[in-house]
Amino acid sequence: MIQGTIDQLDQQILELIASDARKPFLEVARQCGVSGAAIHQRIQRLFKLGILKGSQFILDPGKIGYDTCAYVGIYLKEPSDFDRVMEEIKKIPEVVECHVTTGGYDMFVKLYARNNAHLMEIIQDKLRPLGLQRTESIISFHEAFIRQMPIPQL
Repeated sequence: MIQGTIDQLDQQILELIASDARKPFLEVARQCGVSGAAIHQRIQRLFKLGILKGSQFILDPGKIGYDTCAYVGIYLKEPSDFDRVMEEIKKIPEVVECHVTTGGYDMFVKLYARNNAHLMEIIQDKLRPLGLQRTESIISFHEAFIRQMPIPQL
């Protein structure tokens, strides 16, 4: 968090919209005891500060045909190829996250596939040709929960 840039009202706004991004600004304003215009201005300021990155609808991958969620640790043949490989990975629509990590992996990605055969196809036909030495995959059986980070108390 950027020290000194948010106050208790910002904190209250963040807590309310983090729990429900579709909550109308007027409802947030009512709960905070300020005007709708004040909430709008505060939220715009939080975007400009980079504290808020956006809002989105969250798709259920299983309901649209993606039954396999996997995490893939990637070892590059040439670690200096990282930027190029990352740009190519961005073009693979099934990959929804890509992380730079410590430890053995050069990259760690989260992806969704229709099934295990599709997962193997993504790894063999889309990832490996990018210059990978090898991969290690972990299949998630079930997402137990997902949540926003807690808002630090001032």
